[in-house]
Amino acid sequence: MSSVYFKAFDSEQCEKFTNPRKGEKKFGEKVDFPGNRPIENFLAETPAKYILLGIEEDIGVQANFGRNGTKLAWKNTLNSLLNIQHNKYCKGNWVGVLGSFSFDDLLPNPSTDVEKLYPLVELIDKEVTHLLHIIYKYDKIPVIIGGGHNNAYGNIKALALHTGTAVNAINFDAHTDFRAREGRHSGNGFSYAYEEKFLDKYFIFGLHENYTSKSIFQEIKNTNGDVAYNTFEEIAVREEKPFSTQLNIAHQHIKDKRYGIEMDLDSIEMIPSSAITPTGFTATDARRFIHYMGQSKKASYLHICEGAPNFGSDKNPNLVGKLISYMITDFIKAKENLTV
Repeated sequence: MSSVYFKAFDSEQCEKFTNPRKGEKKFGEKVDFPGNRPIENFLAETPAKYILLGIEEDIGVQANFGRNGTKLAWKNTLNSLLNIQHNKYCKGNWVGVLGSFSFDDLLPNPSTDVEKLYPLVELIDKEVTHLLHIIYKYDKIPVIIGGGHNNAYGNIKALALHTGTAVNAINFDAHTDFRAREGRHSGNGFSYAYEEKFLDKYFIFGLHENYTSKSIFQEIKNTNGDVAYNTFEEIAVREEKPFSTQLNIAHQHIKDKRYGIEMDLDSIEMIPSSAITPTGFTATDARRFIHYMGQSKKASYLHICEGAPNFGSDKNPNLVGKLISYMITDFIKAKENLTV
């Protein structure tokens, strides 16, 4: 595979992000990476089961009238992930850091003309879909970090093409991202995937009632049960539906086929993101969700998106990356100890 937008991870980058310490083994000292090997050779040869892929873009977010910054999450994550401990709970050699896409050349400066951004998002879709399809070909489990939620489309399409049938998805999110198919952006990845028959069953966990339009609720109703949801207010404010019970109900909706786990950081209270929220689930709630949904052989990828480190505190610049690192290892641990 060759792409002008993709750069493979190598020893120079690994050394840049890893801070060794005497008497300890850091993840960065144990992870595998392509280096100078062709991508397909690396995927064929590496014993690592979990393949990390970065998407350094915020074009899809801009096309949805969002704020820049999601392209920064990948490197922010590496700063944390490669410095966690390699130990009996989670081993660095289980992980292969493939590299990252960068689409800065597509859009050197932010644009306010969203219609000009739609075809750029379509190009990103194609790039992401192609590389993920290659990862699946070698029976690996991708963990996709960074960018906007527009990339859910490429994630779902690649898995569907690999399996030869429509697949399922579950999304921990304040929003449905099931908006009108008006041109590709971060708010309609799932609606496009559903319309094009790549997505079968879809569950939105923790939808915010104040930010979901009547028309979207109608669109969901029109799917005749394929798309289901619960709301944050039902679970955490009015306490009508217990969190643990809802995890099971949500999983029942998507468990019949291979599925992707989508984690939008704008659902988590005060986490720097493209649409930061003052009220939402806690980071620990989100980790519980990933752990629960990851405990299945049918859980086929994890996608963590919309984190924007530039909206955080200067005193704690790695907050987003540290949280994402916890989520990555929660997913891996769940997959290594399957129970559901």
